[in-house]
Amino acid sequence: MLRSMPERMVGAALLKVDTFEDVEHDRSATLQAALVVVLVAISSGIGGLLTADAGVVGLLFGIGRGVLGWAVWAGVTWVIGTTVLRTPETQADWGQMARGTGFAQTPGIFTILTVIPGVGGLIGLILLVWQLAAMVVAVRQSLDYTSTWRAFFVVLIGFIIVAVILAVLYSALGIGGGSTS
Repeated sequence: MLRSMPERMVGAALLKVDTFEDVEHDRSATLQAALVVVLVAISSGIGGLLTADAGVVGLLFGIGRGVLGWAVWAGVTWVIGTTVLRTPETQADWGQMARGTGFAQTPGIFTILTVIPGVGGLIGLILLVWQLAAMVVAVRQSLDYTSTWRAFFVVLIGFIIVAVILAVLYSALGIGGGSTS
C-alpha cells in the first residue's frame, strides 16, 4: 500500500510495523527517506541557529553530515544484519535498510525543541531513545528478523561502528562534530 510521506512519517514515529514494511518494499520511498533525513537535519540546524552556536554554513554542513551519517548507518547495519547476525530468513539490500532507517529518524524532527530552556536536555534524551526504538523496528523489519533483540544488537553494534567511522573521518578532515545523525 503506497502512502504519502507525512503518513509514513507518522507511522514511523508511532513505531508501526506496517509502515516499515511498506517503505521496505517501495523502492520509490528512498527519496522520501532521504527527505526525512534532511528535514531532521534542518530541525537540528535551526535549533543550532536559535542558540547562536551555528551559522548558515553550520546548517548546511549539518544537512550534509546527516545524509552522510544516514548512508553510512544504513550500510553498516545492512552489512552487520546480513552477515554477522544473519538468520535463514534474512533478505535485504542497502535500499531497504536505507528506507527503513531514514524513516526511523522521524522523531528527530522535534530536535528543534531542545532549545527550550530547562527541558531541552530531557527532550533531547527522549528523542534519542525514541529514534533508537524506531531504528530497532526498522532494522527488524528490513532484515526480516523475528527477534527484536537481534535487531537491537545490530543497532547497538552499528551505532558504535558508525560513531567511530565518522569520528575518524571528521578528525581526518579537520571537521568539528562527530555525531551520527
